[in-house]
Amino acid sequence: MPRRPYPLFENVTIIDAGAEGKAVARVDELVVFVPFAVPGDVVDIQVVARKKSFCEGRVTLYHKYSERRIEAFCSHFGTCGGCKWQNMSYEDQLMYKQKQVDDVFQRIGKFEYPAIRPILPSGQSTYYRNKLEYTFSNRRWLDREDMQLPAEERQMNALGFHIPQLFDRILDIDHCYLQPEPSNAIRLAVRAYAMEQGLEFYDARTHTGFLRNIIIRNTTTGQVMVIVVFARNDREDIEGMMHFIKSSFPVVASLMYVINEKHNDVITDQEVLLWSGDPFLLETMPDPVGEGKILKFRIGPISFFQTNPKQAWHLYKTAFDLSGFTGSEVVYDLYCGTGTISNFIAHAVKEVVGIEYVESAISDAHVNSEINNIKNTRFYAGDLAKELTAEFVALNGKPDVIITDPPRSGMHEKVIKQILEIAPQKVVYVSCNPATQARDIALLGEKYSVADVQPVDMFPHTHHVENVVLLKLTEK
Repeated sequence: MPRRPYPLFENVTIIDAGAEGKAVARVDELVVFVPFAVPGDVVDIQVVARKKSFCEGRVTLYHKYSERRIEAFCSHFGTCGGCKWQNMSYEDQLMYKQKQVDDVFQRIGKFEYPAIRPILPSGQSTYYRNKLEYTFSNRRWLDREDMQLPAEERQMNALGFHIPQLFDRILDIDHCYLQPEPSNAIRLAVRAYAMEQGLEFYDARTHTGFLRNIIIRNTTTGQVMVIVVFARNDREDIEGMMHFIKSSFPVVASLMYVINEKHNDVITDQEVLLWSGDPFLLETMPDPVGEGKILKFRIGPISFFQTNPKQAWHLYKTAFDLSGFTGSEVVYDLYCGTGTISNFIAHAVKEVVGIEYVESAISDAHVNSEINNIKNTRFYAGDLAKELTAEFVALNGKPDVIITDPPRSGMHEKVIKQILEIAPQKVVYVSCNPATQARDIALLGEKYSVADVQPVDMFPHTHHVENVVLLKLTEK
């Protein structure tokens, strides 16, 4: 029996901007998610997938354009998976991000909270990122013009970003507005060199080819790191590529490479080899205590650092301000990563204890304390659900404040129970996913109430929003 065709909904008004950067429409009682539409658009929607409680669709016709709609500035908009909101003004983006926090707190959290502070906008809405990873592929995404050409005339090599939901198709990028120069110049030059030399671009289906990835990192002080990932150890070709980058871009302070013979692109378990320059970059950030002090943070090839470094200061300063330190506090920094928050607050408190499950990150955290001459931090590598015990608290002292900055999945339920048992006076929850944050805060509601909420925009032109919440211990 043939499957019934999906319906076409006509003259539908887009009413909201929702999950994963998609617009939201409602047909009768059915919610429909549509990419690249803007609230206020009146459209025809072809349903392409149907779930139990919602549909996925695509716009087939615009009857009326929304007053909120603006012209997207990137030529790759609509195909590339990033920057999905650049057809809305930045002011509208901020409004919908703040609304997202409010919506999930009401729908998922169902707890009381004060009026949400106005979202902190990013000072830069383009060229704000400090890291991008580009992928080489011999399976370039073809547009309609390409498809008109005979197969033998199609250029199939690409260096750019993955097409959403297609692991083997890469969009060849002409210009990206996310990272400052020389990011675009390096990518274009490397692609041209590879084509001239006849170097093989990687095939993710057959796991053949030579060139896999190029990662470009930069700091606000102008330092640049480049890591080239090769699929095999062809010395002559590796040396040729590395010499080309070094001679063409003397601004590169750290040039590295990786031989990755695995079938995935993860390099955290691979040896990163230094070709020239320094093995790390140094990022700087003003000390929130003031007095003109500058904090330094070492960034290696696989180190984590907030990808919008200038806005990261405002994110950390928000957590700092909401904590209300007096100088006598013992602070636990959960999911501390490379110790950025720990070292950021260290001069304002008695002691900071950081816990993180990635051992290499803890090594970086120790180094970051050392280069800043910070003596009142301690770091532990381990699974928080196992490490944060009564014995751990007895050894390190009961915290007055816990700052937690978990991954998008939020905190493990055991960690939440441990926080409730420890019962610090304040918990400052920094989140990159307000939905899981709302879930966790509801669980903490057994002993805590929400005292302050401050969204922070770290990723302009996307739906992502960071959110910082102050929780205070209550007697119940």
